Amino acid sequence: MYQRYHPDKNANDPKAADMFKEVTFSYNILSDPDKRRQYDSAGFEAVESDNQELELDLSSLGAVNTMFAALFSKLGVPIKTTVSASVLEEALNGLVTIRPLPLGHYVSKRVEKQCAHFYSVTITEEEARAGFVCRVQSSDKSKFKLLYFDQEDNGGLSLALQEDSAKTGKVTSAGMFFLGFPVYRLDQTMNSIAAAKDPDTSFFRKLDGFQPCELNELKAGTHVFAVYGDNFFKSANYTIEALCAAPFSEEKENLRSIEAQILSKRAEISKFEAEYREVLAQFSEMTSRYAHEIQSIDELLKHRNEIHASYTITPFKRSTSKSRSKSSSKENKEDGQTREKRSTRDRPKKKKWYNIHLRVDKRKAC
Repeated sequence: MYQRYHPDKNANDPKAADMFKEVTFSYNILSDPDKRRQYDSAGFEAVESDNQELELDLSSLGAVNTMFAALFSKLGVPIKTTVSASVLEEALNGLVTIRPLPLGHYVSKRVEKQCAHFYSVTITEEEARAGFVCRVQSSDKSKFKLLYFDQEDNGGLSLALQEDSAKTGKVTSAGMFFLGFPVYRLDQTMNSIAAAKDPDTSFFRKLDGFQPCELNELKAGTHVFAVYGDNFFKSANYTIEALCAAPFSEEKENLRSIEAQILSKRAEISKFEAEYREVLAQFSEMTSRYAHEIQSIDELLKHRNEIHASYTITPFKRSTSKSRSKSSSKENKEDGQTREKRSTRDRPKKKKWYNIHLRVDKRKAC
């Protein structure tokens, strides 16, 4: 199976990617006892929620299954992964190390796969009103997650938000924007199965994953973020920075404006899809009719030619006529050669002048 769906043999192959989706969905059911019971009782429909969205905990997979998932990720299949249960448990029990991250500074580190680095950021009332941004990027395009945790009364941390890294130019990046107004995030994996089966759907569903973030502002105090290594086999290099949005007033307005345009475009595309599907159906109908009319015309003309050909007494045989013409021309040629020979034989022979016997009378003077 690995050879059959290996990326070297299936680069950018939507069928291979779709096959992986189905196989991994089945694996997701079999590996989850609750979903397995639902499947045993009612089949796939019982566990077919959320468009078969897949979320794999890589830390719980064996080496073979991890390699299997990595191969299809290389094919371009958007695979959703969850944060390791051990990391979440340690955070909930308050057993993680938290490093301070001052506003206006950045930290560059390397985090191991399926591990997390935790950072605390403290903001004032004024900074909270102005807005706050936490961004992470990786220059070597490592995969990671940016996490935000709520602080529990017992001192533990519970996961509240997460943002998967995405390729943006020459880096992978993720960010959380708490600016006091709704900010949106784009989920690239939404409707990925439907998009793989219908190329047009990948366009019309492109903005379906554009959804508002759960939080749009933070209160004054200390907040905890984390960078989680989401690579399959290797660690992730990253740079994290925390910024007050006060110096970025123009960027705030630009963000608000561009996201409003995206929402408007999503509504516009939704209406356009209905028109497009209708026109496409008409085009398919016209194309089918065009092919039918071409065939119908050809058959009518053929029938007409057959009727024309029926107006004759003797069937016209081109091959016989050719042979007759060839034989007659040959006979004419042979007759011409015979007549020429006969005329040559019947013609009297001329005596040559040097064979003529001249009589000379020597008695008469010349």
